[in-house]
Amino acid sequence: MEQSAREPLVRKMSCSYQTFPERAVQRLDKEYLRSLHNKRLYLAVFAAVLGNFSFGFALVYPSPVIPALEAHPSPALRLDRYTASWFGSVFTLGAAAGGLSAMLLNDRLGRKLSIMFSALPSVVGYALMAGAQGIGMLLLGRMLTGYAGGVTSASIPVYISEISHPGVRGMLGACPQIMAVLGSLVLYALGKYLGWRWLAVAGEVPVLAMIVLLCFMPNSPRFLLSQGKDDEALGALCWLRGRDTDYAREYEQIKDSVRKQNRRVSCAEIKDPFIYKPILIAVGMRFLQQLSGVTCVLVYLQSIFKKTSVILEPEYDAALVGLVRLFSVAIAAVSMDKAGRKILLFVSAGVMLVSNLTMGLYIHFVPVSQNGTITNKTLVSSANLPAEPTNYITLIPLLATMFFIMGYAMGWGPITWLLMSEILPLKARGVASGLCVVVSWLTAFTLTRFFLLVVEAFGLEVPFLFFAVICAANILFTGCCVPETKGRSLEQIEAFFRTGRRSFMR
Repeated sequence: MEQSAREPLVRKMSCSYQTFPERAVQRLDKEYLRSLHNKRLYLAVFAAVLGNFSFGFALVYPSPVIPALEAHPSPALRLDRYTASWFGSVFTLGAAAGGLSAMLLNDRLGRKLSIMFSALPSVVGYALMAGAQGIGMLLLGRMLTGYAGGVTSASIPVYISEISHPGVRGMLGACPQIMAVLGSLVLYALGKYLGWRWLAVAGEVPVLAMIVLLCFMPNSPRFLLSQGKDDEALGALCWLRGRDTDYAREYEQIKDSVRKQNRRVSCAEIKDPFIYKPILIAVGMRFLQQLSGVTCVLVYLQSIFKKTSVILEPEYDAALVGLVRLFSVAIAAVSMDKAGRKILLFVSAGVMLVSNLTMGLYIHFVPVSQNGTITNKTLVSSANLPAEPTNYITLIPLLATMFFIMGYAMGWGPITWLLMSEILPLKARGVASGLCVVVSWLTAFTLTRFFLLVVEAFGLEVPFLFFAVICAANILFTGCCVPETKGRSLEQIEAFFRTGRRSFMR
């Protein structure tokens, strides 16, 4: 009897957290269609994700540049094993510092202004690398572009999730990863034709375009409401949804949610499961994502291909992997709002597990004479290795890397960023997203800094077998900890963590 008495109340509470009640489903579908014709939302997303394009470009900048600088005629710019590992990893150290800054910037300046702020260190960093006269300038430039990437990593997913409709938030939430992949692919393509200085000059273009476009875009309505700017928030939502939609209803629901969380999170509130559970899930996903080895593979991609002597030239292999990555992220963007987040995370981790295991076992068991390498314990200075006869068995590392990147791009790449912005409570979203980025990039720095050293000491198979173990842990973490957020409003997701009632997620 007591349970029966509670059921109407639960249903009533559940409806109060639904962005659109069930009786309005038909009207909602029509409004979604009208909203899809409102190109302003997509223009705002495009302006923001230009920052991710620059981030992807800067992240893999060492891939074609390290081989070129290893053979540079000037001793001041020539890289050895030690300086090459710093050149590859210092970007992630800057990104961690950027994520730390974003913990304050997101709540003080807002999401849009934080993204715009990142343009300053990015422009300076590219300029330093373009005009570098020594390794110090190269490292400082890498750190500054990494700092900008850390700020955008924490700000752009939050901005996109807060301006998007629940029905298209998954698709738009994958756009940062798509643009980051596109930026990496453009870098690989330009690296075939441009010198390392002109590559840095080319990196300035998307940054300048981003800051110009964002000047005309609105800030997040949720952030504006949290700052007491109600009229500006209503205008921003109208601009994003279109005047012929029921944006006023959505505005009232967002306002009600913000009103309940108008204070910043205190130390005492961190003990509340509503606060710490989503933060732990988001931080755990970012930690496991980096431990899967994706940053190491992307940063040292051409060097890894030189090491395993695949059939094509390393530059073409890198571009081919970039194309696969772009195609896979596009698949994730289309299917995320249909298949759901969790199923894609399971598939993604499974593909990555098999790929890393294949790569590790190939390197361990295939004889040196067959994989076309002189040694299994170096990646640096491999440009000077003598040519070996073509052996089709070397397709295995290329295919394994392609499937690894495909698996990552279908799930653990875009979805971890999207879920971070979806599940974090509004009052802690700015600080917690910055914390996620700090953990993510400190992990990435540790891996990229010691990757070359581990390869030299133990062989290339050891890190790949370690990455395979982490991918198995990713599957367990997804099954035990990650909620399904497909088609749910941010208010529904917050209600789920606040009350623990799964009825809010149905």
